[in-house]
Amino acid sequence: MAQQIEFKAPGPGSWELEQTHFGRPATRYIAELAAEPMARGFGEGTKRYGLLLDTIRMRFVNDFCYMKLAAVGAPEGASGPPPRLIFMVLTRLHPEIRRRVAIAPDAFARKLWRDDLRRWDEEIKPDSIARNRRLQNTAVSTLGDAEFRAYLEDTKNNVAEMAYRHHMFTITCCLPVGHFMAEVLRWTDLPSGEVLGVLKGAAPISRGVGASPLEQLRVALAEAGITASSVRGRAAQQVLHDLRSTDGVGDAMQAYLDEVSYRVVSGYDIADKYARELPEMLVGAIFGATDSSNRQKDFTERRDALRAKVPAVNRAEFDELLEEARFIHRLRDERGMYNDAWGFGLARRAILEAGRRLAENGVLPDAALAISANHDEIVSLLSSGKGPSVEELRRRQTWRETKTVADAPMFLGPEPKAPPPVEWLPKKAQPSARAVDTVIREIFNVSTKKAAPKSVAGLPVHPGVYEGPARIVNGPQDFNRLQQGDVLITRNTGPSFNVVLPLLGAIVTDRGGQLSHAAIVAREYGIPAVVGTREATSTFADGVRVRVDGDKGVVELA
Repeated sequence: MAQQIEFKAPGPGSWELEQTHFGRPATRYIAELAAEPMARGFGEGTKRYGLLLDTIRMRFVNDFCYMKLAAVGAPEGASGPPPRLIFMVLTRLHPEIRRRVAIAPDAFARKLWRDDLRRWDEEIKPDSIARNRRLQNTAVSTLGDAEFRAYLEDTKNNVAEMAYRHHMFTITCCLPVGHFMAEVLRWTDLPSGEVLGVLKGAAPISRGVGASPLEQLRVALAEAGITASSVRGRAAQQVLHDLRSTDGVGDAMQAYLDEVSYRVVSGYDIADKYARELPEMLVGAIFGATDSSNRQKDFTERRDALRAKVPAVNRAEFDELLEEARFIHRLRDERGMYNDAWGFGLARRAILEAGRRLAENGVLPDAALAISANHDEIVSLLSSGKGPSVEELRRRQTWRETKTVADAPMFLGPEPKAPPPVEWLPKKAQPSARAVDTVIREIFNVSTKKAAPKSVAGLPVHPGVYEGPARIVNGPQDFNRLQQGDVLITRNTGPSFNVVLPLLGAIVTDRGGQLSHAAIVAREYGIPAVVGTREATSTFADGVRVRVDGDKGVVELA
């Protein structure tokens, strides 16, 4: 009889299973390193902008990620707001709440996000690139034992720092977008997907971190007369090697690989593969479709159509809010691309190198088992051979690879209660609270629509109808199977999965809303997408032909 796994709340209050970013159990490495800096960075942002939301706390229970929102001044075990009268008295007496309420309007008046984006561009991003580039340029296989352990420590510290830097800008990039959405939805009552359509083109990073090097590579390939047909039938790894060695192409090829190689593609964990491990996918992306859309014309048409639906009295404000939303929107994915997606990929490379050494020394039978150990366990295994047994590491690996969020309770602790209505808050605090509530809803909410048999309904992200073969991607091992024109059907996506976009005809996800990463990159690349279907990965078989209706938000057998 199988042992029953018990799920206990990791602390007081209500904890909700996080499904949008962690669709499976996490590795011990990421669970132990990322939660604290994520909460710290997020909390610094809420404090800077005067929000009454303090931070997002994350804990891992049986390796599943659980989270809860912590409000300023709320008791640690609170699972919901107190009665309205007590709540209103609290907001007027609590010194930190009073301070935040007082400064909240100043963030909008000063457009504080513009200062933050300047800091990101001039200070944080260049430093993150330098940190990650230094680690990437280290030839880890040549390091001696002591040097390699020091490298592992550097990599671990970098993971925590990159997670922190990602979340220190969460409020910065979300507040202007949420404020724009909240106001337009109040003025028009339009679907959120239609409102967000005007952000297309404002986040070029979402078309791929290596988009510019890829364009240059394609020019070099065209000049050299190298096409998809000329490499067809050859092993992908050999194709990549040959392109790096080809006169007139090699430098452009290397520049592209330098950008994309060590960013995790499919998620937010070191269990997710980085692009260099997926040669078939890289070759497909290199020779995949190009994006020839006229972004400025497309934006102008969308903006004018949306603006016409806004009451005339609000159109000047609409113009100003849209400008700010588009100004900041690129930061949403940039902070992931240059921070944790890269840092986590480099950590994976380091842990796999540790696994190689442990396998070479007979400590582990398989280098990949090292992914299931945390940092301290890896160091101990390298230093003395002592640590978790092979059986324990295999157990963790099997648990992570065979379980999904469907195997974990949705909530731990008492039944959660709804947050206080925005109208309960002091008036000065209402605009920012409404903006953040809107963003949280649009990132995490999924569709509640019912669909006909053998189909799924979700949130329509980008218009258009596309028919193609379904490619069910349940994990990093599946990405190499993607072919030109496939419909990617996956539970959730990571910030770097846009490396595969040139291959895709459409995107469908189980989780995530109109502001999820999948929605943003689909919008940027202009391909039909339906997100938040809840069950697409379990409804369709791999390889069947499906029809994705990006206008209606429906996916069905073709």
